Amino acid sequence: MVLALPDSWQTLLAEEWSQPYAVELQQVLAHERQAGIIHYPPSCQVFAALAATRPEHVRVVILGQDPYHGPNQAHGLSFSVSRGQVLPPSLRNIFSELSADLALPKPRQGDLSYWASQGVLLLNSVLTVRAGEAGSHQKLGWERFTDALIAQLNQRHAGLVFMLWGAYAQKKGRLIDRQRHLVLSAAHPSPLSANRGGWFGCRHFSQANAWLQLQHQAQIDWSLPE
Repeated sequence: MVLALPDSWQTLLAEEWSQPYAVELQQVLAHERQAGIIHYPPSCQVFAALAATRPEHVRVVILGQDPYHGPNQAHGLSFSVSRGQVLPPSLRNIFSELSADLALPKPRQGDLSYWASQGVLLLNSVLTVRAGEAGSHQKLGWERFTDALIAQLNQRHAGLVFMLWGAYAQKKGRLIDRQRHLVLSAAHPSPLSANRGGWFGCRHFSQANAWLQLQHQAQIDWSLPE
């Protein structure tokens, strides 16, 4: 199956997606699928974050590492799981910080599509992973592709909020003009990282809304429908 960019992102990324490294990346993924290797998210959801948030609508970028590698978890939006799925530990920690930061009830379901509909691009640095093998598709070319995506947003927009969660995501910080955008960095919300410090108390959600208000933009409603 060919991984097709959503139409709304073609102008920004079609040339990048046709580069030799990206063609090779797609070939590797295709060969693995033909060999019976399961990938997450499913091919039809690899670009779900881009499909959910058009480039001209982006106001906040939440950047993670790579998708969940367990069954029925990753569906193309970073940190999100489909409605009805058990909340992964990282997402539970996100909701704990959200509740402490904004005095909101902790959401009971983990589909973050409502955030995406408001201009929150839920992006991972690496967009696919082999089942049960965290980090297995790192260094195949996804990092270069998402670098190009971030660089395009940095150049074409002003006043964005970039939330870089974890050391892997923070590598993207070099691509962002901090005179024009707000960059918020924190430890990854996974238990291993979060419990070492640097996640709880980061207050990214309130800081993002304060920044958007300064930019004369509507704040994000960080609550989630039940």
